Amino acid sequence: MITKRIIPCLDVKNGRVVKGVNFEGLNDVSSPVSLAEYYSGNGADELVFYDITASFEERKLFTDILTEVASKIFIPLTVGGGINALEDFERVLGCGADKVSVNSGAIKKPSLIEQAAKRYGDQCVVLSADIKRVDGVFRVFAKGGRENTGMEAIEWIKRCVGMGAGEVVVNSIDTDGVKKGFDLEMLKAVCDAVKVPVIASGGAGCIDDFTTLFNEVPTVSAGLAASIFHFGEVAIKDLKAELNKKGITVRL
Repeated sequence: MITKRIIPCLDVKNGRVVKGVNFEGLNDVSSPVSLAEYYSGNGADELVFYDITASFEERKLFTDILTEVASKIFIPLTVGGGINALEDFERVLGCGADKVSVNSGAIKKPSLIEQAAKRYGDQCVVLSADIKRVDGVFRVFAKGGRENTGMEAIEWIKRCVGMGAGEVVVNSIDTDGVKKGFDLEMLKAVCDAVKVPVIASGGAGCIDDFTTLFNEVPTVSAGLAASIFHFGEVAIKDLKAELNKKGITVRL
């Protein structure tokens, strides 16, 4: 079995890590630098850093904080927020990121994925898809979940993978911050549609939610979470020990 990854997510606004519910009601959590350093030394397999208001505010991602975060950690770092052109890929990679996550920028200009994959390789290009059910249909949302694009999510993801996205982060707006478990229906649909690694995001509330995720959607590559790690509700080492006990392969 492929080793499952556990990935904390830093949602950064105005230089601070924040967290909300269903992409709304953001509350201050901590310094991204200190949190990143903590996770790097305490069992995280990778780290995701999102400048969550960059696209909405139509500005470039804050690079000073990102550079400091990258200098403090020793695990792969994926970075997103305000990625709209190849120059943004270049800038973020130059700050120390290993992979670049693109969402609203790809919606505005789908060819960005193809261009970036050709220049930096598929493994560097991560599609982040914010998805919400609208009248029973999975729809893609842009600008931090604020704007319904009207696009059907599974076809959008298939299109982007076809253009060179080497990994997909599935952000379920319906389950984000609710802590009632991952969106298994949505994740199964995505995993069935593409052959690249899929990362589950949105809904983790306890260790059992990760066990359920990896058992119910065995082809999913990783579980991503924020609140339960940030607020000390679940320690990554405890989570991995339990997953290992349940026969799920993780890096201990």
